[in-house]
Amino acid sequence: MKSRIGNVCLAGVMLVVGLTGCEGLKDPTTSKPDPVATAPAEPAAHSAAPQDLKPKSAGTPTLPKGAGKIDDDAPEEMTPTSTGLYYRILRKSDGRKPTAKDKVVAHYKGWLDDGKQFDSSYDRGEPSTFGLYEVVKGWTEGLQLIGEGGMIELEIPGELGYPQGRSGIPPMATLHFIVELKEVK
Repeated sequence: MKSRIGNVCLAGVMLVVGLTGCEGLKDPTTSKPDPVATAPAEPAAHSAAPQDLKPKSAGTPTLPKGAGKIDDDAPEEMTPTSTGLYYRILRKSDGRKPTAKDKVVAHYKGWLDDGKQFDSSYDRGEPSTFGLYEVVKGWTEGLQLIGEGGMIELEIPGELGYPQGRSGIPPMATLHFIVELKEVK
């Protein structure tokens, strides 16, 4: 796996963050991994979603080249959590589920509402390794919902993504991801 160094500009402050191919995932508010989770340690309870957050229909996502298959019975609706994260499990798995303190190996593609892709490990040809404590809150919460070998689609509201924005991502932008969880370390 290739290591990269990237520059992240946040509110006029330039941070240099060591990246391992996760340009669209690192939480720019931390310059080093924080042993305290940046999101709830446990995924939000699905029944606790506020009344105004209801499941919503979503078409079958276009999978990136190299992605595994979606389950035949994958849901057509995205489910909200109490934090505002929307998700749907595209491939179930009985594999080990990560906690907010774990490192994971994942393949993913991220894009904005307008369809513009901002990051993809698939394009780089290899999955990325990172701590769930060092990524945006929507990832920390969402990846705890699947096990190794699973695939999830995430729709992350701005509050759980990059509230101040970052290079190529406007402030409060909704982030969309397809993620395959390869391994929990």
